[in-house]
Amino acid sequence: MYKHILIPTDGSPISTEALKKALDFAREIGAKATVLVVMEPLQVMTLNPTGMEVAYAEYDRFNNEAADRILADAKEAAKQRMVACEAVKLDSGDAAKTIVETAEKNNCDLIAMASHGRSGFKAFMLGSVTMKVLANSKTPVLVYR
Repeated sequence: MYKHILIPTDGSPISTEALKKALDFAREIGAKATVLVVMEPLQVMTLNPTGMEVAYAEYDRFNNEAADRILADAKEAAKQRMVACEAVKLDSGDAAKTIVETAEKNNCDLIAMASHGRSGFKAFMLGSVTMKVLANSKTPVLVYR
């Protein structure tokens, strides 16, 4: 059975629900968990980059604070379930690739994630991270809907 589950989350309601279900599953089978937040960089197209340093710095600060909150909540949820849990946050412009690489690097034998986090136009333009993970992962993927 599975011994180490990677649980990527973006803090969205569906992702948070998937996190809880994945931690419940980990408890049931006696697996440990690694919770991953992938922080995507700010991407701005502008003809006048003057002053953008402040915007980038503020975005990075906000992004880090949000990731820290998500991971703290995840660690608390794991603690309540008595599941050994590591929290990881990584910067990447390609969340799916980072998820697949993190699973391999940490010898995870299962990735458990939500079916989607983004919706609407963003999901259409960026594609589903979950679909990309399913297409590129050698590690089995459990998708929560």
